[in-house]
Amino acid sequence: MPRHRAIVTGGTRGIGRGICEVLKSEGYEVIAGYGGNDEVAANFSRETQIPARKWDVSDHQACQDAVAEITAEYGPATILINNAGITRDAPIKRLSYEDWMSVIQTNLTSVFNMSKAVWNGMVAENFGRIVNISSVNGQAGQYGQVNYCAAKAGVIGMTKALALEGARHNITANTVAPGYVATDMVAAVPERVLEKIITTVPVGRLGDPAEIARAVHFLVRDDSNFVTGSTVSINGGQHMY
Repeated sequence: MPRHRAIVTGGTRGIGRGICEVLKSEGYEVIAGYGGNDEVAANFSRETQIPARKWDVSDHQACQDAVAEITAEYGPATILINNAGITRDAPIKRLSYEDWMSVIQTNLTSVFNMSKAVWNGMVAENFGRIVNISSVNGQAGQYGQVNYCAAKAGVIGMTKALALEGARHNITANTVAPGYVATDMVAAVPERVLEKIITTVPVGRLGDPAEIARAVHFLVRDDSNFVTGSTVSINGGQHMY
């Protein structure tokens, strides 16, 4: 039985799926969370042999309940990957309050909800690894993404505070900030816009989910406990600072 159990939110597709697959291949017990497409989740579990659980990460009580159920069935989760995210893009003059709140709740409040749900278990185990998936757009900004950029920038600040609080308990917290990666979310970008974006990436291509997943694996390893409060940018050189 693997020592460490990992919960990966938004784990059945895109970057989340890549993280699940890499962690499983490295011997971790993995549970994927998802909030939407049951068919995709069923295919994911059939293809990867990784269990998928459905809950709404923007709902505080749903997160508490999901973690309690996972703990009862598998044992305490010592690794949490907060990957779930959505976009609702529009310039601020057209951005509705509802679309502002849905992105903030799903992309930022969910990080609080899930971290809160696993925290006491990690303290009891005297071990924890939290990796929060932000974005290059949370670092550099992006036209038409006031809500998304605010949420993803907030994730970076929250991670630093979690790192300070977790240090005495052997809990690390780090951020991975991907650039544009070949996922369903990026595939929804209009082709002409995506072509323009790729011209701004020095390596001249989209990232691969596995490239993000390998960085996450490094951060959750037992011997990475001196890395905490950091942001790992993986964007093909698109944004450097």
